[in-house]
Amino acid sequence: MDPVIALLTDFGTRDHYVACMKGVILQINPKAIIVDITHEINPQDIYHGAFVLRQCLPWFPPKTIFVAVVDPTVGTNRRILAARYNDRYVLAPDNGLLTLVHRDAVLQGIRSVENRQYFAAQVSSTFHGRDIFAPVAAHLSKGLAFDHLGPAIDRMEVLSLSRPQVHRDGTVDGEVVLIDHFGNLITNIAVTDLSAASTRRHHLHVTVGETVIGPIQSSYADVPAGQPVALLGSSQMLEIGINGGDAAKTLGVPRGTSVFLR
Repeated sequence: MDPVIALLTDFGTRDHYVACMKGVILQINPKAIIVDITHEINPQDIYHGAFVLRQCLPWFPPKTIFVAVVDPTVGTNRRILAARYNDRYVLAPDNGLLTLVHRDAVLQGIRSVENRQYFAAQVSSTFHGRDIFAPVAAHLSKGLAFDHLGPAIDRMEVLSLSRPQVHRDGTVDGEVVLIDHFGNLITNIAVTDLSAASTRRHHLHVTVGETVIGPIQSSYADVPAGQPVALLGSSQMLEIGINGGDAAKTLGVPRGTSVFLR
């Protein structure tokens, strides 16, 4: 069976962009298995793309080829990267989109994609997804050797990430870094931070902005319908939601809002 090609973009689905990428892939490898992770990354939101890519990578089979295109500087001299992590391949612009995967997965090699033999005959300056990413992914899926893509590199762009502070008394300061489709507030406070805090202080209560949420619960249903709840989400990050509602809208909380555990 040919490897899976998994697409992640900020292109949306109302226009022709995603279909063009799929068409290019299928012309080169008609047996390609194409999976849409999402095309609803917030436009030009590199952190959002990095987060979704990080969450998905471990759950796909080995040899999967991830094509991640959130590329505000397309057409400039920014590089396109091909990286191998945990026996999976990722194609992405060199703009920080690999930051979270690079932090959490095992790097097995990274190259600058420069071999034009595997690009489209004509490359648009505004649509590298179609003219570079898609054909390169298709060739990889047909067995192209990773090291044929271009030279190995030892540096890449990474995002400057805010990190939570776990204080000596067990209190924690973090912030909202993402809002998901349901309006849940995903924070930068990980399960490891909560574990470190719990060894110093028990019964921590969560506050987001000026709103006291309360203790960390196990599920949304641990609070009455319409009430806010703090819990550990499937991403292993502290989240704040509303049982049956939208926390971002109800609480009026944007990304970057401070989160405190006291």
